[in-house]
Amino acid sequence: MLRKFSLVLFSLLLVLPTFAQEAANLTECVTEYDASVDYFPDKVELSYAESFSVEYFNNYKLVTVLPYVGAEESQTYLLLQCGTPAPDGVEADAVIEVPVSSIVTMSTSILPHIEAQGLLDYLVGVDTLLYTNNEAVLAREDLVEIGGGGSGTEINVEVLLELAPDLIMGQQFYAGDEAFGPVREAGLNVVLNSDFADTSPLAAAEWGKYLALYFNTEALANENFETVESEYNALVELAADVDHRPTVIASSPYGDSWWMPAGDSTIAMLIEDAGGDYLFADLEGTSVALSFEEVFERGLEAEFWVNANQFWATTEDMLAADSRYAEFVAFENGNVWNNNLRQNANGGVDYFETGFANPQLILADLIAILHPELLPEHEFVFYQPLQ
Repeated sequence: MLRKFSLVLFSLLLVLPTFAQEAANLTECVTEYDASVDYFPDKVELSYAESFSVEYFNNYKLVTVLPYVGAEESQTYLLLQCGTPAPDGVEADAVIEVPVSSIVTMSTSILPHIEAQGLLDYLVGVDTLLYTNNEAVLAREDLVEIGGGGSGTEINVEVLLELAPDLIMGQQFYAGDEAFGPVREAGLNVVLNSDFADTSPLAAAEWGKYLALYFNTEALANENFETVESEYNALVELAADVDHRPTVIASSPYGDSWWMPAGDSTIAMLIEDAGGDYLFADLEGTSVALSFEEVFERGLEAEFWVNANQFWATTEDMLAADSRYAEFVAFENGNVWNNNLRQNANGGVDYFETGFANPQLILADLIAILHPELLPEHEFVFYQPLQ
């Protein structure tokens, strides 16, 4: 009797992995709806991102997005498993059947996530190809550019109607931004990607999970992010106990103001995690407009200067902008670094594309700058010193 029970138990153990493998989010529509079934066994949980959230129900997801920094009202999207009925009494700004089969994206920062989740075949259009560094995207000769890419071009609604994508993922930067009004009026589904509103490095990277909500690829997004998080935290630990934390400043004047990254900025957090002492970390917010004189007084003795100006290739370019830069210690010691090692001919900087999805790569560069002894074999991805 015991032997018979053991054989039955062994048979069940062989079958259980098959059941586990089948318990995954669907890549197609439901043909026979069952209200008792949880159609999203793979779910995302957020540890860092604060500008979006998701609540799961058996056959739909409710996604809430804060459109931009300081927005007082959020947007809500109902993502309905295709082939299942919509819930009664649930209000949303958009109802979208998932998984979607085509997408147009209006920001380069989401492209690395599209590639990492194996969704390039579903990408049918972009705002513009001018600023992306993603080789896999650039190799897609069939991609349609629909405008609105920051070069003065408006979104071409007629082209979008011809493409008829299931989803358009755009960005809104302020309350009166109505760029997508005509697109929505045309009956097309628009959702917002406000990854820029989450300024901590890992929070911005976690927006890969947001993309996954529309394709039911939560399991892959979780796996990808766990890798990023693990590598990032390992680097933080590497630099945590350094004997000396070198002083650092960042950015450069634009017009009459030096828009200095403040304590809540991504670069301030990266410098801290890299074992640096960012001299403007006490400033509140993400950036503060300072005069040259204010920066000069506090930052003159800084040992390093990072993210200086993507348009400076040499120290001659720098001094041509303002000869007073020569007085900074970082300049004198050859420690002015730009994050434009990977920059295309149109000025698109990969730091803001691949780097936002993979902050561990940025952090490794910064550790190699501030503490080269910790990563002696490091090959820089985004940073280069001014020559």
